Amino acid sequence: MSTYIQVGEVKSFEEQIRKRLRDHLNNSADDLATGGATDYADYRFRVGVIQGLAMAEREILDLIEIAKKAEDSL
Repeated sequence: MSTYIQVGEVKSFEEQIRKRLRDHLNNSADDLATGGATDYADYRFRVGVIQGLAMAEREILDLIEIAKKAEDSL
C-alpha cells in the first residue's frame, strides 16, 4: 500500500479515506475492464469487491455530509 501524504502536504482524514476508497475502486474496475478476471467465479468476486467499495464510499460520504451539517448547526 502506498502512502498518499506527500512531504509538506497535510490531508484530512476525510480526504485520505475518500482518495483511498476511490483509488481502490478505480483500480479494481480498471483491472476488471481489461480482462483481469480468470474465470466467471473470479469475475463475480471482483464485481462484488467493486460493489462493496462503492457502497462503503457512499456511506462514508453520507456520514461526512451529516457530520458537516451537524457542525454547521452548532
